[in-house]
Amino acid sequence: MGRTIIRGLVGIAGLLGLLVATRLLLQPEATGLKLGLTPVGSLGLATIRADVAGFFAVTGGLSLFAAWKNDRALILAPLLLIAAALAGRCLNLAVQGVSPELVPPMVIEAALLVLLAFGRRSLGTRG
Repeated sequence: MGRTIIRGLVGIAGLLGLLVATRLLLQPEATGLKLGLTPVGSLGLATIRADVAGFFAVTGGLSLFAAWKNDRALILAPLLLIAAALAGRCLNLAVQGVSPELVPPMVIEAALLVLLAFGRRSLGTRG
């Protein structure tokens, strides 16, 4: 029962990641602004579409695929990407200090990290 719940939550998290990636691809300016990003010219828009949307597409896509295939090996890349993002935010806190808008993304990333770690432990293996 618990493994099924974890698998479902990993799949939902993956689907949400893919939805964010899609919004970043289709509406980079509006979605970027919600993430605190202001694109400057064509390069800024391309960076949001390539780098930021790519991050969400890979983490979301692999998480969803891991849940679908019940394969813990597929969770390693999203787990490492989220851990790197959270580490970058922690570094930012150390350098810039705390501000209220920085907390929600860190809470989300920490929760995703825990969820993916549970998924890495509880999902099946390739057979």
